Amino acid sequence: MSHKFRFSKESKERLKSFFLGEKYKPVEEETPAEKPSAEPRTEAEAVPAAAANPAGKGKLIVAARTDIGKMRKTNQDALVESPADHLWGVADGMGGHNGGETASCGARDGLLELLSGKEPEQGALRTAIGAVNRRLFLQQKEDEKLSGMGTTLTVLWLSESCVYIGHVGDSRAYRLREGEFTQITEDHSVVAELLRSGMITPEQAAAHPMRNVITRAVGTEDGIEIDLLCEERRKGDVWLVCSDGLYGMVGDEKIAEILKGHKPEKAADLLVKAALEGGGRDNISLVILLDKEGGV
Repeated sequence: MSHKFRFSKESKERLKSFFLGEKYKPVEEETPAEKPSAEPRTEAEAVPAAAANPAGKGKLIVAARTDIGKMRKTNQDALVESPADHLWGVADGMGGHNGGETASCGARDGLLELLSGKEPEQGALRTAIGAVNRRLFLQQKEDEKLSGMGTTLTVLWLSESCVYIGHVGDSRAYRLREGEFTQITEDHSVVAELLRSGMITPEQAAAHPMRNVITRAVGTEDGIEIDLLCEERRKGDVWLVCSDGLYGMVGDEKIAEILKGHKPEKAADLLVKAALEGGGRDNISLVILLDKEGGV
């Protein structure tokens, strides 16, 4: 993650108030709403349908990439991949070389451990992400070299009929359905909140000096607010989970064009290439899922 920061809850409230003025009203604490270490790789990973779907829950074609980019000395992203558990995602670490890598890999490893062998459902996903958050928070408290570390985390967990999504930070989940490309998750960032409030335009957001400031991360606080969604599976859907190293370099229109025109393996190659050609200023990580059957 490129120069990203995570504010304390109090600092975040003051910052929102400064930018939004009278339009901002502090939100009271509430339960989040629910809706129905590998080496860096540069080649595609395609998961055969039989391996990705031992339980017969719909054939999946999966391609994954992570690339260091052009300007970073290390790759602090981590791919979450468990075909047997129908679990895929991206974690984008922050907090310096040791901290960022420790956070993203810790989130990945913890989630894979805690969800191994379990049936996909929202409660289990919430519990696992909460437990991972607690582990990372205690780890940085015990080791001052890791102080301030954290990570984004966006994962897809597929049941027979549903795509469960767990999301914290500003990595993203997109869906291409019947030609329509949609960002499913909402960024947890200062600029995203300003954009949603109407205080800035998309053009201003793209060049905003605080575009790298996130408002939520895994591991930075004892408690965590998680976005949990349940999206219906459909035959032909294409899912993309990615770090900001992709969408920060490549616009949504270009991403959609590539996904529409190519199979996952080729699309993954082209997306990484586009991000590098766009500047490659951050680590680039992505997972593409083509659902050949879906749940309905």
